[in-house]
Amino acid sequence: MAMDTMQTALLGMIFLTVAASVLAGSWLLQRRARLRERMSLAAGTPTAQAASTSVDALQQAPAQRLVEPVARLAAPGDEQAVSRLRARFLHAGWRARAAPLYFLALKTVLALSLPLAGWLVITLGGLRLSATTTLLVLVLCASVGTYLPNAVLAAVARARQRDLFEAFPDAIDLMIVCLESGLSLDLAIQRAGREMGLRSPALAEELGLVETELRIGASRERALRHLALRTGVEEIESFVAALLQADRFGVSIAESMRVHAEDLRVRRQNRAEEEAAKVPTKLLFPLILTIFPALFLVLVGPAALGLARQVLPALGGAGAG
Repeated sequence: MAMDTMQTALLGMIFLTVAASVLAGSWLLQRRARLRERMSLAAGTPTAQAASTSVDALQQAPAQRLVEPVARLAAPGDEQAVSRLRARFLHAGWRARAAPLYFLALKTVLALSLPLAGWLVITLGGLRLSATTTLLVLVLCASVGTYLPNAVLAAVARARQRDLFEAFPDAIDLMIVCLESGLSLDLAIQRAGREMGLRSPALAEELGLVETELRIGASRERALRHLALRTGVEEIESFVAALLQADRFGVSIAESMRVHAEDLRVRRQNRAEEEAAKVPTKLLFPLILTIFPALFLVLVGPAALGLARQVLPALGGAGAG
């Protein structure tokens, strides 16, 4: 037991040493990068303006300056991964510029704190685990801390995209009514965004952003394409493409929207039927694990008790004879 405790303590000390070394290395790299930015700023290089903007932004946000070294430990290595991460934040409706920074910092903190918490529970709780088992537990805790924020972000994005998909046909109907009553497409989008606030706040927010872009002078094509990029919903992307094509070739926008709305309703119905078809399969394991044991006990229990009352005395008498 003493040997297992010593091995567990040794593994914990090794883990803490490695974590402290990684944090120290990240701090040194961050300090070196800032020195390079200051040197380039002083030398007047082409990247001086970008560096000064970055330094000013960090000076204006002390919390961001504090968590940036920690966030760099979990930052993606290439630009494509960074773009995908920002797209997932847009799909989830988290548009704060510092949101990815805090998200990456949270991943790093969880990846380091959960193994530490697991080691403390094993050590202080007196659990008799071998060194291999302890190492597996620490690795499992680190994996959970690393991938749990990704799972939460993906779940939030899926829920929001589903809400947008289900509410978008109703918004198209409102736009069609506005268009047929004589309003322009921009005013129709504005009115639909206001009326959809009770049905889907997420869709009302997205249409409100389209209205804002149109007001500040952005073209209709650009505002609609930004809508498709922010939502990440395939049906909205196809709607934007169809709307821009109809506007470009002079086709009736109201008729094109009506056809697309009908197609979206069919897709929504098919998706609902697909989800309903999955219900029996999803209920199978809860039934097996919860209801069937209780049902078996209720049905077989009285018969088993009656059989025991008749068989056990007979067996006892035969043994005595």
